[in-house]
Amino acid sequence: MSKWYIDPGPDSDIVVSSRVRLARNFSNYPFPGRSTLEDQENIIKETQEALFRDHPDLKEKLSLFLVRDMTPIERQVLVEKHLVSKELAESSLMAGVLISDDEQISIMINEEDHLRIQCLASGMQLEKVFDLCNRLDDIIAESVEYAFDDTIGYLTSCPTNVGTAVRASLMLHLPALTMTGYIRTVLESCGKLGLAVRGLYGENTEAYGNMYQLSNQITLGRSEIDIVLSIKNIGIQIIEQERLLRSELLKKNGARLEDRIMRSYGTLRYSRILTSEEALKRLSDIRLGINLGLIDELTETDVNELMLTIQPGSLQKYAGKALKPDDRDIIRAEYVRRRIEEKAKPR
Repeated sequence: MSKWYIDPGPDSDIVVSSRVRLARNFSNYPFPGRSTLEDQENIIKETQEALFRDHPDLKEKLSLFLVRDMTPIERQVLVEKHLVSKELAESSLMAGVLISDDEQISIMINEEDHLRIQCLASGMQLEKVFDLCNRLDDIIAESVEYAFDDTIGYLTSCPTNVGTAVRASLMLHLPALTMTGYIRTVLESCGKLGLAVRGLYGENTEAYGNMYQLSNQITLGRSEIDIVLSIKNIGIQIIEQERLLRSELLKKNGARLEDRIMRSYGTLRYSRILTSEEALKRLSDIRLGINLGLIDELTETDVNELMLTIQPGSLQKYAGKALKPDDRDIIRAEYVRRRIEEKAKPR
């Protein structure tokens, strides 16, 4: 089955993906940080039973991967795909993740909380992924009693998740806002609204490839749908600003913008050494060029796939072995050249 990120979704010229994540804990076990090995094993078993007992479709669709059974490269690939957190990948607990065959669903088990139910989709589809998360949450809740307080809401390891314990986020490609410097205004405005704007891999990461993650910071005192819609509405405003700036850049500095995009295209097509950072920067320019109609040899989907597959873990999986950074840069350049040659269409 094709992965969720293969086909572009609504507003995918700017919104790369939508994600909703619910944090949940079992009422009859300590939080993961204080749980025993037996507790952790039972939580994995009970989660599977809750999901699969009356839902054979989910049993066919979801597969369990235990962290202890994965190689470092396999763990890194899952982090790069946003299917698990770095914390889960490095966990010393009996931790695992249930992943759907299309990779739209990932349920992390024994991370910071007993469960992190996460659903993803391409483009602006926050309501869709929220509904999917909600369905999975309801199925588990039929068999499991969650840690819940009538006044506060869902209880979680981190105080910032207490309440509805829902995180809604959009991955946004914002090259025009970044080029013009207006991204600072966006960051300041979002901060005042209680929203977080982070880099490609979340908290404390850089916005490589002009990719920014917009999400809510507070879950207490707000309904789930209110949180989802607030992220969507702010996202729509950012989309409008980005599109306006793209048009202005093309109108006022068209030759300079096209030169930048074509130089990036040439770099990717002919380079012999490419770092992750440079590759993402160049691919960001190519993605912008495709959206502005300046490049027709590649598609948005081609670029989305390349942005994922040139990451260190995915690249080492492609090579079939662990690679030193210098070797990765050489293989990355070769890989990108080959993929562009395969995908490029004659003018």
